[in-house]
Amino acid sequence: MRRLPFDRPLLALGLLLAAMPAFATMQAKPVEWTVGKDRFSGYVVYDDASAAKRPGLVMVPNWMGVTDDAVARAKAVAGDDYVVLVADVYGKGNRPKDAGEAGKLAGGLRGEDRGALRARIDGAVAALKAQAGKAPLQADRIGAFGFCFGGSTVLELAREGADLAGVVSLHGGLAPGAKAPTAAAVKTPVLVLNGADDKAVSDADILAFEKEMDAAGADWQFVDFSGAVHCFAEASAGTDPASNCRYDERAAKRAYRMMDDFFRERFAAD
Repeated sequence: MRRLPFDRPLLALGLLLAAMPAFATMQAKPVEWTVGKDRFSGYVVYDDASAAKRPGLVMVPNWMGVTDDAVARAKAVAGDDYVVLVADVYGKGNRPKDAGEAGKLAGGLRGEDRGALRARIDGAVAALKAQAGKAPLQADRIGAFGFCFGGSTVLELAREGADLAGVVSLHGGLAPGAKAPTAAAVKTPVLVLNGADDKAVSDADILAFEKEMDAAGADWQFVDFSGAVHCFAEASAGTDPASNCRYDERAAKRAYRMMDDFFRERFAAD
């Protein structure tokens, strides 16, 4: 049998590759939305390897807001399972440079009156739903999760009576604002993942939260991780043993696994 010239197989391979679609990548596309007169900007994150539609998750970062680290975390959670919106609740251009600035921005939203915070997280949910047709999103299957200040924020979705698949708070504050939910008002299942040694969350806070959720008829679960403190699920927090904001690899792995199981269960129930 006559052998093909060396260049012909290469030519055939080149033609085959040219006919194939480009390799899929994890997308992080800028997106903007409006709440009242204020403009907000975040990122919608998803794997474009498949056009198959999938559930959506709103992710509220810690009090540093929308950062490269937050986008990287959203990519890790999204995988090929979810479309994730990295939510901005401070407003376009309001990006804290340090913890001092972050504390002022977050503190202005999480006081006794959380009307502005609720309006902004509601706006983020609406912004994610509006991505249907632009991203492979099932807009009727939405959940939310957040870290630290973001964890506190997503709990407000449950407290205001939002009807979502579920919300997950990772080392978030638990204290409610002045507007506590009325009995049977919490429709969204709630999972709280807490560091047992977090000095920012007291035993009294936990007891009050549990009573609040029971009074509101919530489907809730509270998990303590022994030895873990604030920020335990965020590797960027570092591991300073003297800090109450410290990464804990063991607790983080378990927490992410629990969150994954929680959302899989909730979306399977839809």
